[in-house]
Amino acid sequence: MKHGKKYAEAAKLVDRSVQYDTAEAIALVKKTATAKFDETVEVHIKTGCDGRHAEQQIRGAVVLPNGTGKSVKVLVFAKGDKVSEAEAAGADYVGGEELIPKIQNDGWLDFDVVVATPDMMGVVGRLGKVLGPKGLMPNPKAGTVTMDVTKAVNDIKAGKIEYRLDKANIIHVPVGKVSFDEAKLQENFDALMEAIVKAKPSALKGQYLKSITLATTMGPGVKVNTARY
Repeated sequence: MKHGKKYAEAAKLVDRSVQYDTAEAIALVKKTATAKFDETVEVHIKTGCDGRHAEQQIRGAVVLPNGTGKSVKVLVFAKGDKVSEAEAAGADYVGGEELIPKIQNDGWLDFDVVVATPDMMGVVGRLGKVLGPKGLMPNPKAGTVTMDVTKAVNDIKAGKIEYRLDKANIIHVPVGKVSFDEAKLQENFDALMEAIVKAKPSALKGQYLKSITLATTMGPGVKVNTARY
């Protein structure tokens, strides 16, 4: 992959052979962000898990203390009094059965997170082929299948992020924006790592965290020392 001049200059600031401590890595990531927009700061965690085995799967959610810096659109599938509860909590869209053709046939996907009450999962299940591949399917482990829609919507709006293994057993998650100060990024990173460490599958033999890399949307990766985890 060919990178531009700005990337090449930024990459010179990073020593690929070094695992930096978190504070240094965060400072470097901010320094190497050269894009004209407010880039997202992402963490990429390579694990020793084998996601093909159910007992080594990792999936969950964590509320970042300082949010993600992104406004998130929430769709809630609910019925009865849960509809007004979801609206009062600040959900962007609330509905039921009538949303199925809109999503399935019209390709409407103007939302970032889907929450559903358990009694609506039969309806939502019909959207599995659309929502599943996009990582939008509600899941009890992530707290998005729940009767407490107020808490679910509030947490998501406050900066709740989901983490899960991809096919290569890597976790990719945002921890803020380049415009965040270093202390806020550090707090978010620590909250994420605490959750990831707790989520270690008991069935896993061998090394859990193989590598941790911090990077901005357009910037070079900075390796973080895994020793303290």
